[in-house]
Amino acid sequence: MSLSVIVITRNEAHNIDACLASVAFADEWVVVDSGSSDATPAIAAARGARVISTPDWPGFGPQKNRALDAATGDWVFSIDADERVTPELAAQIRVAMARQEGPSAYTVSRLSSFCGTWMRHGDWYPDLVVRLFRRGHARFTSDLVHEHVVAEGPTGALSGHLLHDSMPSLESCLDKMNRYSSGRALDRHRAGHAGGLGKAVAHGVWAFLRSYLFKRGFLDGRMGFVVAFSIAEGTYYRYLKMWLLDRPAIEAAAPRTP
Repeated sequence: MSLSVIVITRNEAHNIDACLASVAFADEWVVVDSGSSDATPAIAAARGARVISTPDWPGFGPQKNRALDAATGDWVFSIDADERVTPELAAQIRVAMARQEGPSAYTVSRLSSFCGTWMRHGDWYPDLVVRLFRRGHARFTSDLVHEHVVAEGPTGALSGHLLHDSMPSLESCLDKMNRYSSGRALDRHRAGHAGGLGKAVAHGVWAFLRSYLFKRGFLDGRMGFVVAFSIAEGTYYRYLKMWLLDRPAIEAAAPRTP
């Protein structure tokens, strides 16, 4: 059984080499790059990856489906440039692929870091995501952000961690929060969901309580509070942006004073 690794990139020169090195056991590496201005494509090619450049950015889900369509292996493992496969997870991937019978897709447990600290509680852990699947038996959703794999049939689970250097600095956290809340707000708005100021506040408060108290984010110390607060902020801004997306239509329909 052959394995294709797929990655989407844009200006990931600081990440892509270590990412591909962690999946060096694969048979094929497909990197779909959306207009990097740094050395990302050259570094990926030097690692043996097939690099495909795209002129546009359709969103995370459609871009990952482009990479999936270019893969040729019997199995596919999807990884982001800021993620690393541990040796234990690599061994589990090989075992899963060697089975004659079993699930056509598997979840992995993602362990994420925030400003250099690994977060082992709260909303961020255990973060189970489908990443290994038989080609032809799964696709990514078309979401602009927070895309996920939809697989045929039941899924199995692999032990070992997928390490995720999610937000190495506070600046990267704020930038990602802004971009992702905008993308998710647009996804939800297009699906017919409404935002609102009250919803923004209520969902933001609930997101903090869920992550910090109910999922025991407080066990991660001060950084657990920071992460829970950032999750609450992202949730608040998502619902606020959904509300603001409706305002042009509301204002257009409002009666005009003479």
